[in-house]
Order: sequence, then structure tokens, then C-alpha cells
Amino acid sequence: MGALDHLSNLFDCSGASSSQHYKRRRQLQTVEIKCKIDCEGCERKVRRAVEGMKGVQSVDIQPKQHKVTVVGYVDPEKVVNHVARRTGKRAEIWPYVPYDVVEHPYAQGVYDRKAPAGYVRYSEDPRVNQLARASSTEVRYTTAFSDENPGACAVM
Repeated sequence: MGALDHLSNLFDCSGASSSQHYKRRRQLQTVEIKCKIDCEGCERKVRRAVEGMKGVQSVDIQPKQHKVTVVGYVDPEKVVNHVARRTGKRAEIWPYVPYDVVEHPYAQGVYDRKAPAGYVRYSEDPRVNQLARASSTEVRYTTAFSDENPGACAVM
């Protein structure tokens, strides 16, 4: 805030107080939540909880993946807290990414048996994904014996 802005706030004659905070307009967001949905009753309960929030445009629920997708002018943390409070279910931000995005999807800490088909757990921590830091010699040896390598070792 510059000096001119400060002075204009001091000598404002519009009637608004200088301590009044203006609300920033929220952006349209897509929030994905992991919430256990066992039956149609659970699905209906979660849908009603989310649709009752201010700013929600649409709700998409995929019960087999336990995934709730909310589109609207909402805050992700508020949506998670609202679902957890209204339904009594444990809810969290969707922790999975598509299988193709990760370099080594079967590395320790990335592969998750509970993940839906085609997804693995997302990890930004370099200590978790040990294969991503493999040296070039390690990569050469591991790819030499790979089934995907057409010129692989004939001994296998």
C-alpha cells in the first residue's frame, strides 16, 4: 500500500470506514474430496451437505471411487470441514493422481493398495520416491532387464 493510498484512506469522505475490509471474490474452483460412500443413503447425505453450501455450482459423486467433486466459488478446506461436520464421515482432500503422471508408480510410498484403479498416491517428498533419484548407471541396469525393452538380455 503506497503513501497516496494511505492518505486517500485517511481523508475518505464516502462514509465507509477505513478499517472496513473488502471481501475478495473467490475464484471458480474444482474441489475433489475423498469420503467413504457405502450406499445410496450415504451418497444422498453427502450431496445434501455439499449442495447446502453457499457458492456451490455442481456436485458430482462417484461412489465406487469414494470421490466427491464440487465445482463452485468455494474454499477447499471449508468444503472438507463442512462435509465432515454435517455427515459425520471422515473427509479429506483427494490424495491421488492418475497413474501416468508419476515416474515410478510402484515405488515405496507412492503405490497405495487402497487407491482406486488407475490412481496412485501423490507425493512431493523426494525421500518417498527413491527411484526418481536413481543415478544414470542404476537406470541403465534396471532398464536393461525390463520387459518393455525390446533389446533386453536374452538370459531372461
